[in-house]
Amino acid sequence: MVLAYEHELIKQTIEPNELHKHGVSFPHTSHCLADGNIMISTLGDEHGNHKGNFLLVNGETFETKGCWLDENTSVPFNYDFWYQPRRDVMISTEWGAPNLIKQGFNPKHVEEGHYGRSVHIFKWSTHEKIQTIDLPTPDGILPLEVSSEEFSYPHISINKVEGWMLPEMPSLITDILISMDDRFLYISNWLHGDIRQYDITDPVNPRLNGQIFLGGSLHSESSVTIQHDEELEEPPAVRYVKGKRVEGGPQMLQLSLDGKRLYVTTSLYRQWDAQFYPALEKGGAMMMLVNIDDDGGMTLDEDFLIDFGSMEGGPYLSHEMRYPGGDCTSDIWL
Repeated sequence: MVLAYEHELIKQTIEPNELHKHGVSFPHTSHCLADGNIMISTLGDEHGNHKGNFLLVNGETFETKGCWLDENTSVPFNYDFWYQPRRDVMISTEWGAPNLIKQGFNPKHVEEGHYGRSVHIFKWSTHEKIQTIDLPTPDGILPLEVSSEEFSYPHISINKVEGWMLPEMPSLITDILISMDDRFLYISNWLHGDIRQYDITDPVNPRLNGQIFLGGSLHSESSVTIQHDEELEEPPAVRYVKGKRVEGGPQMLQLSLDGKRLYVTTSLYRQWDAQFYPALEKGGAMMMLVNIDDDGGMTLDEDFLIDFGSMEGGPYLSHEMRYPGGDCTSDIWL
């Protein structure tokens, strides 16, 4: 596959000092608003301490305009967000304090309360926070992603392991998305290494419909040994695509509008990549394609690979993906 990335140009960069003028830092998720502005979630204050807000940027000039929340409404932690203007609601999730995220994951920081476990509900028209949902620990730590559908969350097992930083390896769900027909929910499980597809035609009773392993920490060639797994009888085989071993785990997801092509990248955040998957940080990320059949079955496309480690100037650690003609997460579908 040939990428014409040499023709892409950086039009403008918003430097950190521009964010600091508004008392925010560590931008993450961006969405375009109907009024012409761009809204970007921010995770910290100007010093890198935890403080959640949303920076507004002019969509034509890319000048920063201020924050969506006033000082009295900012949330302690932030990460992803999604909004439905017709329902007058916005929902945001939490990660952690930027200064500590940059150091890599430390379980002590979780115990000390430096990572979030809440979901926040806002009234879109007035920017008011109307509800905070605190998720129970330990399973509720790091509620990273949010989507536009309501459903009951399925449980994913915590595995007892040896050769890892902790005696138990929890699942770390780093992305979710829902197909345009509201039939399937997709979940990326970055640490365990699998993508799960749930049938959510009955939203309150999700049913596991498909599962595919792409890397992760639990495969047959991993240094981690599984002591107990409620679901797997044996470790999944290590995955290779076009002769290259998949390092890292399934991270960001993007689904075509027809629900047939699910793209996945492998990098979460450089410091965390280096900590959990050193070969990923050194060799670069990958983008893979999973084909979805009419019954929802998932099959890796063995002929498709974008290797960000082999690109000129690399290795690169790719993260988010968008379809130029529209996809399942870029627009407000209601």
